[in-house]
Amino acid sequence: MHSNPLTPWSDRIFSALPYLLPLMDALLYGDGNFIFRQFPALSFGLLPILPFVKIYGQFMQLIPFAGLIIFMALFLAVVRNDKVSRFIRFNVLQAILLDLVLMVCNLLLPLIGNGLGLDLLTETLFNTVFLGVLAIFIYGVFKSAQGEYPEIPAISEAVNLQLRP
Repeated sequence: MHSNPLTPWSDRIFSALPYLLPLMDALLYGDGNFIFRQFPALSFGLLPILPFVKIYGQFMQLIPFAGLIIFMALFLAVVRNDKVSRFIRFNVLQAILLDLVLMVCNLLLPLIGNGLGLDLLTETLFNTVFLGVLAIFIYGVFKSAQGEYPEIPAISEAVNLQLRP
């Protein structure tokens, strides 16, 4: 997709917000715990979103199937709603797919490291996944703020296949 300098600021803001979902899940699942112990200064960069992380974490604990509810609400109310701009729908669906990939990683990574008894391998894998999600968050928010489509290999292709023209 090409950048659109005419993308309204409201679309840019609403397109950047969904990238908080995978980042908060990465923080809640514990991917960042290892890296924050090694590099405490990194946690200061995430201070502005900590209130959202706490509220989201409480929401996830209090309401059964909260993740599924959020997924369905975003998917049905935004992604499948043709009244919402394609730019917003693209970014919301991309954040949802990224979150699904993160959930699969969080199911498999502990099995790999713990099954082998390799704490260093587990720590390295979690750090890699967390840093990847953080990089995609920064990239997605930056590109959305510019009014451009953030292209993430494989995920963006899947999003384009799912969205109606």
